[in-house]
Amino acid sequence: MKSWLTVCVVAAAVVYGLGRANSEKLGSDGTISFSAPSLDTEETHSSHMPQRLRCDACRAIAFQFKDYLSKAENKRTGKTQLSESEYIDTIEQCCSQKWDQYGLKEVNGMKRISGPGLEEEEKMGMVMLGGPWPGRLYKMCHSYLGEYEEADIYKAYRKNPHFLEEFLCFGKNGDCTKSGQIKKRKSSEKEL
Repeated sequence: MKSWLTVCVVAAAVVYGLGRANSEKLGSDGTISFSAPSLDTEETHSSHMPQRLRCDACRAIAFQFKDYLSKAENKRTGKTQLSESEYIDTIEQCCSQKWDQYGLKEVNGMKRISGPGLEEEEKMGMVMLGGPWPGRLYKMCHSYLGEYEEADIYKAYRKNPHFLEEFLCFGKNGDCTKSGQIKKRKSSEKEL
């Protein structure tokens, strides 16, 4: 049943993408084709997120933290700030989710993590859902909880939810700074 659902989701993503195709993506006969990304040994067998995908994964995790915290605050009546136990529970629930809406997609010849909060989700291509990717995101999210205090994550979120990605991913030791995949954004850590 799960594999059937994955096929349906992938088929829906391809159909959605076809409507947005431009002429340079079409073959000479007006057809377009996609194939699943081919995985190397590290992508297939490692239990950790490959270094070149850690920036995308970090950005996905930051998006999910922001989404979970925002939903938790919106459930509150009156004051919006969460208590310590509420934000700790919310952040831990975020990391413990299934992560099944994220997968691997090849975009312009590069393998990228695709899913909510990432621009690759909107780009045309076939997404490889399931497999090792949810487990890797789960582990990576929990590793951030070992690296950062939940209070620091919530403080960065409360300061400005849109800079939570900057705080986690683009700081001095952030995965986007180390990977070199994405250049440092205009806003700096000083803004946090």
